[in-house]
Amino acid sequence: MVRSSRRSLFLVVLILVTCGFLGLLFGQKSPAIASSSDGDIRDSLRQFTSIYDVVEQNYAEPVNADKAIYNGAIPGMLHVLDPHSNFFDPKSYALLREDQRGKYYGVGMTVGPRNNKVIVIAPFAGTPAYRAGIRPGDIIVAVDGKPTDNMTTSDVADLLKGPKGTTVHITVLREGVDKPIEFAVVRDEIPRYSVDLHFLIRPGIGYMHVSGFNETTEHEVGQALDEMGDLKGLILDLRQNPGGLLSEGVGVADKFLRKGQLIVSHHGRSSPEKRYVATHGNGGKEYPLVVLVNRGTASAAEIVAGAIQDHDRGLIAGETTFGKGLVQTVYPLSENTGLALTTAKYYTPSNRLIQRDYSNVSLYDYYFNRDTEDNTTSHEVKLTDSGRTVYGGGGITPDVKIPPVKSNKFQDTLLQRYAFFNFAKRYILNHHPTKGFETDDVTLQDFRKFLDEEKIPYTEADFVENNDWLRSSIRSEIFVDAFGQEEGLKVRAETDPEVVKALDLLPQAKALADNARRIVAERTASHSLSR
Repeated sequence: MVRSSRRSLFLVVLILVTCGFLGLLFGQKSPAIASSSDGDIRDSLRQFTSIYDVVEQNYAEPVNADKAIYNGAIPGMLHVLDPHSNFFDPKSYALLREDQRGKYYGVGMTVGPRNNKVIVIAPFAGTPAYRAGIRPGDIIVAVDGKPTDNMTTSDVADLLKGPKGTTVHITVLREGVDKPIEFAVVRDEIPRYSVDLHFLIRPGIGYMHVSGFNETTEHEVGQALDEMGDLKGLILDLRQNPGGLLSEGVGVADKFLRKGQLIVSHHGRSSPEKRYVATHGNGGKEYPLVVLVNRGTASAAEIVAGAIQDHDRGLIAGETTFGKGLVQTVYPLSENTGLALTTAKYYTPSNRLIQRDYSNVSLYDYYFNRDTEDNTTSHEVKLTDSGRTVYGGGGITPDVKIPPVKSNKFQDTLLQRYAFFNFAKRYILNHHPTKGFETDDVTLQDFRKFLDEEKIPYTEADFVENNDWLRSSIRSEIFVDAFGQEEGLKVRAETDPEVVKALDLLPQAKALADNARRIVAERTASHSLSR
C-alpha cells in the first residue's frame, strides 16, 4: 500500500509540474513571472501532499491510492481546466493508443449483450473468427475455460484480445445445436476501419460513413473514393463521429478542397499559430457533396465539415454539431499512463472558433444535456468564401437542418427485446436468402408469429404505422446474419431517412458550389482590374 501510494503521489506531482511548467517548456516568460509561478506550484504541492497524508491516515476505511489519485485527484484537477483535458490510466491509455493506431490483436468480431448473455453480433469478414465459422447469434459461454457468467461485454472482449499468433479457446452455444461448440482461434492483427461503409447508393452516387479519425483514416478515405470510381455525387456521413487525430482530419478535408485552400488553423498560449492547407487537393473533382452531421459529430469531424462549409464546397445537413474546438496534446507519462492536455484552440477557414461555452456547466450537462441547437444568436458571425453567413461558438450549424428521426414506443420495445436480432438468428436456420431478398408479406407474418411466441405485445396499428421500418429492419438483420455486417449496414443506409434526404439535396449542393466558384472568380477578376 505504501509503495502504491508513493507511486501515485509521484505521478500526480509529475502531472502538476507538467501543467505548471508547460508554458516554460514551449513558450517564453520573464524570469520574475517564472519564479512566482515556481513558488505557487511548490506551495500547491505541499498542500496537496499534506491533505493526502491526513486522508490516508484518518479515513474510516483503508484508502486505495490508485483510486484516489487516478480517479479522483488528477481527473478533478484537469476537469477544472476544461471538459477535454483528461488522464488515462494504463488500461484506458492502451485503448486510446489502440484507437489511434486503427488496429488491435484479437479474433475479429463484435460482441454485445443480448438476452442477458454475451453474444456474437457479427464476425468481421476475413478475420480469424470469420474463418473459424463463428456466427452472429452464437452465445459465448466460456473463453479459455473461464465461464462468462456475470462478465460484462468489455470483460469478454478483453479475454478475446491477446498477442498475435496466440490461440484462444472459445466455447459457444448455437441455436439448433444441442451441445456447446468449441473453437480454437489463432489471434491476428485486426484492422479497426474508420471508413466502415462505402458503396454506390445510386448509379454514380457514392455513400461513405467515417466513424472516427485514426492513423489510417486519410488512406481509407482515399481508397474508398478510388473504389467508387468516377463519382457524380457523394454523401459523406460524419454522424456520431467523435473525431480523433487532427492530422487525419486535415488529410480527409484535403481530398475535397482545391490545392492551397486553408483547412484549419490553431494556436494557444504556448504554441504559435499553425495553419494547415490542402497540399494535394481534389484534382479537379468537383462533384456535388452533402455532408451529414449530428450532435455526435465532434472535433476532427467538425474540422472537415467546417472547412467544406467555409469554402462552399458542399452542403452541410443534419443537426448542429457537438462544438469541440480544443486541441489536446497527448503526453505519455510513467506507469503506462497518459495525459491529454488542451494546448490550443482551432479555427475554421473563416476564423470561427466552434467550441461551445463550458463555463458554469457540469460535465454531465456539457456532454448530455444540450438545451439548444441554435447558435445563430452567437456574437461570432463570419462569412464563407461566397459571402454566406456562418456562426461560431457552438458547433457547426448545418446549411439544411434535418431533425433526427424519433422512435415510438413500439419500435423501442422491439429494439429493447432484441426482436430483429433473435428473429434473424432463427430465420437463417430454415432459410437460405440471396442478396435479392426482400421482406415480403410471408416473412412479415413469420415475424408476427415470432413476436407472439416471445410474448412481445403489438397491435395491428403498430404494423400498419411502422410497415416500412419493420421491413427494412428485418431485411437488415437477416443480411447481417447471411452476408456479414457490412451488407446489413448497406441496407440500413439505403432506407435511412436522413440519407434519403441527403440524396435529394445533391442538386442544391451543386448549385451552392457552382455559385461560390462564380462569385469568387468575379471577385478575383474585379480585384485584378482595380490594380
